[in-house]
Parts: sequence; C-alpha cells; structure tokens
Amino acid sequence: MPGPIKIQQLQLYMKAKESGCAQTTAAAKAGISVRTARRIDKGEHRPQQGRPHDWRTRPDPLFKVWDSDLKPMLEQEPRLEPMTLFEHLQEQYPGCYDSQLRTLQRRVQQWKAAQGKPKSVIFEIRHEPGEMGLSDFTQLKGLTITINGNPFQHLLYHYRLAYSGWQYVQVIQGGESFVGLSNGLQNALAACGGIPHTHRTDSLSAAYRNTGGRNPRLTRMYEEVCAHYRLQPTRNNLGVAHENGAIESSHGHFKRRLAQALYRRGSFEFASVSAYQAFIEQVIVKLNAKQARKFEQEQPCLQPLPRYRYPDYEVISGRVSCHSTLSIRCILYTVPSRLVGQRLTLHLYHDWIIGFMGTTVVVELSRIYVPGHEKLRRARCINYRHVIDSLRRKSRAFLYCQWQQQLLPNDQWRALWQQLRASFEPDLAARLIVEALYLAATHDKEAAVAAFVEAQLQQGRLTLASLQNQFQTHLGYPKLCCVQSVQHCLSSYDQLLSCAPIESLSEPEPGAQTPEADSLPLPMGSDRTASNSRALVLCPVPPGLGRGGSQPPRPSPYDPRPQRGAAALRQVLGEL
Repeated sequence: MPGPIKIQQLQLYMKAKESGCAQTTAAAKAGISVRTARRIDKGEHRPQQGRPHDWRTRPDPLFKVWDSDLKPMLEQEPRLEPMTLFEHLQEQYPGCYDSQLRTLQRRVQQWKAAQGKPKSVIFEIRHEPGEMGLSDFTQLKGLTITINGNPFQHLLYHYRLAYSGWQYVQVIQGGESFVGLSNGLQNALAACGGIPHTHRTDSLSAAYRNTGGRNPRLTRMYEEVCAHYRLQPTRNNLGVAHENGAIESSHGHFKRRLAQALYRRGSFEFASVSAYQAFIEQVIVKLNAKQARKFEQEQPCLQPLPRYRYPDYEVISGRVSCHSTLSIRCILYTVPSRLVGQRLTLHLYHDWIIGFMGTTVVVELSRIYVPGHEKLRRARCINYRHVIDSLRRKSRAFLYCQWQQQLLPNDQWRALWQQLRASFEPDLAARLIVEALYLAATHDKEAAVAAFVEAQLQQGRLTLASLQNQFQTHLGYPKLCCVQSVQHCLSSYDQLLSCAPIESLSEPEPGAQTPEADSLPLPMGSDRTASNSRALVLCPVPPGLGRGGSQPPRPSPYDPRPQRGAAALRQVLGEL
C-alpha cells in the first residue's frame, strides 16, 4: 500500500500540471508514481478526508462500569474528580482497574466538556482613557529585603491607570492601613499629574466597613479623600480577585521584573528605605516607558489636581512623661528631654511621626512596627541622643536602667559595654560608656567614638581624660594640658598661732605729715583703767546681750536699733 503523499509533493505535482506538463512528466517532477498521480487527478488520494474518527482501535476498558457506575455519579455530582472515581473503582472492583487511571481521566474530561455544567466566563473589558485608576497592596514573596542587615517587613502599594497601564509603586510600612492607602494614592496622583474619574479597590478595611450586605459603607476618612480629589469610589465583590484584574495581573508582572532586577544587582541589601524606593522607581520607569504613547493619549482626559493635598496622617495627642517618653500605639518612644511634661499633637504617618506644640514642629520620630507574631507585646524605640544630657549627670543610672540595651545604638556598642564591664569597676565602666555616648551624640561621630574606645581597650590605655581629649582636639578645641600643682609647706601657718605682744609702732620722722585723727568721744565709765593698755582684754558677755537674747534682732540692717534707757545702760556698764 503506498504511503501518504507529502504536502510538498502534492504542491509540486499541481504546479507541474498547471504549467502544461503531462501526467507522467508531472509525476516524475513531484517524485510520485503515475498511479498516485491518477488518484490525485480523480480526487481519491485522501479517502478519509472530512470523516471524523468515530471508530475504536481497541476495546473500551471501561465499558462495563461507565454507564452503570461512573456516569450516574458524575450526573449527580459534576464536581467529582477522576481520582475520586478511580478510588471508587478500586474499592468496588479490587484488582480490575488498577492501570486505568489515565483512561478514566480522559473519559471524565471528555464527558465534562460535552455534558458538564457551564463554567464562569471572564469578559474582556474595554477601558476608556481617564476613566479608572486602580489601587491595591501586594507583598514581595520569596525575597527578603534587608535594610542595614535587618529584614525589612513591608508592603508595596501599587497604582495603575486601566487604559494606558501607567504604574506607580511605593513602599508602605505598617500593613494595609488608611494612612498607607491615602499616602500612596496621593503620591500616585501627583506623579501622573491628573485624577481619573473612578477609583477601584478590593474590599480594603481601610476604605470600607465590611459589615456584610451588598452595599458596604465607606469609612469617613476614605470618603473625604475621594471627595477632595473628585473620585468615584468602587470596589470588586468580596473574594472575586479577577474583577480587579487590571491591577492583579500587573502585580505578578511587576514583581517578576523587580526580582530580576534584584538578581542582576546581586544583592537584596539597601542602606535605607529611600534607597530601596529609588531602586523600585528605576524599575517602574522602564515599565512606564513601554506605555508612553497611550499615557500621552490619556493625560488630557484626567481631571486636574487640587491646590493642596488631603491630610494623609492620623492625629492623636499625648503628654511626655517624666521619663522623656511617649506611648504611641503600644510603642514607647523617647523624645528630647526638653519636652518633659509638655502635651504634643502628633501626626502619625505610615513611616514617620511628627510632634507639634501649637504649629511648631518640636520632634520627628521614625515610626516602628512590631512583627506580626509579636503584636501582643510592647516594643521600645529608644534614642540615646534624647536623654544623654541627663544620663551624663547620672551616669550610674545606666547600670540599672530598663532601657540599657536599647540605649546602646548597635551591636558594636553592646560588645564594647560588655568589655568595659569586664575591665573596669561598674561605676567607672558606666561613666566611660555614658561619656562615649555623649561625645558620639554631641559631635555626631558614633562610629569614630566606638572605634577609638575599642582600640584603646585593646591597648589597655582607655581613660576618661584620653577619651575627652581625643575628640575635643579633633573639633578644634584647645588641647587640655596637664597642670601639676605643688603643695607648699604647711609650717608657714604656725606664725599665725603665736601669741607674741604687738611691738610699738615706730615714731614718725620729724617733718612727716600725719593725718589728723578724728576726735573720739570718751567712753562712758572711763574711771576704770586697764592694767596693761597694750594687751587685749577679753571680757565675758552676758547672754542677754547677744542677738539670741531678750533683745530681738533688727528686721533689716538699715533699720535703727531702738534706744536703750540710761538706767539700763548703767547696769550693763556696771556688769563690765
């Protein structure tokens, strides 16, 4: 039986026939037999063409059980899977159908395609320019981003224009909160330079009160944001992700591009969150470049931006405790000690906290979050720069402070503290570490101070004076010089204790002018003459003559003393 005719042979034969060649010549040019050429001319070279393959080449292995057992089960419950039916056959007919799993899978697939229930259809939507913008949060799974060596827990806020596909991505800390949604949305609108008419999200608890029902209410803050930007808020049905497909499908594409960019970079480590955000923006710029033409068409259809942003922060109030701390969302933050006792108005952003007194910014804090598995535990955000002035005056408090480990900025400082405790007395060790922290804070040389202390410890020459002198010299202060003091002989004080009589003053030289002495009135009771006019006579004073006696002291040194009577004065002089 001749083999099947190849398409190339058939084409060569037909071309030769059209050029006027005889049947024998055309068959030779096509490389086929004359008999095959006659069949081609009669149209009998494809006897089975157009006929469906409706015959079997071997007996049906499921003939006995398909109509009696399996088909009724599928008609009753179409969701049954082939593996379930296969296990049923093994239980009912042990050893008879152990090798028929693949046959059963094909049979069930054919039955469901021919007689199964209708499936849900996803319809392709036509988007109009400037009509819809979509927002969603996504998580970068499978990759661990680190900031300064520490794993960085975060989400990615993703915004996309449905018509042009223009995208914006921002790093968000703290979960799917209203603050993160508001901040990311407003930054995205500012970046694209316009506002769509509709904003679509999924069932975010930051935007909707998901209390059940077909028409959930908007949260007050999200409603105010949409009103400020003239946005019509919409959402997809709960649990139906493909209704938000214009942003959901873009998640995977963007994250694959970001992962490839990180692989090409060769590192998942970043110096700061802003550096990580800048890297993401580089990836987004390349993606948006492919949609530049459609974005130019959509920009004129966007609404203009308002003159100012809506507040994308939460406002709370708190009083600074005597420990120079504030408790914010179960996190203890230190603030500068000058704010102790003050009540502050706090603006809570997703990554930042700003404190106000009136309209004046007095403190800015980096906001931290507790990981998900530790949400029931409190955390601390301690900055030694806020309390170092007070701690320097009370350096011994460092030994017993509850924040001791948090006061030390990093692992290098904690290792230094352990070395100081092992090398010095506790009080001196605390004085040294506190002085080092003070110098690091005041001179902004945290790494340099730590390196100097570590080097001095290794050499065994660390002292408080050397630490202070080192960094004062570097900042241009005059170098402290060691002053050596000499103690004079104490025997020179002995002459003050001698009781030698005072020698008579020498007579003035003749012709010398002497100032006239003021005439003093003769004292009353001058009839008593001392036996030695040159000696000092000490007389006892009665208790009543002192300030603590019967005479009260003067209320002021400028007030005149009350006059004594003559009888009282003679009595006093008589006692003398």
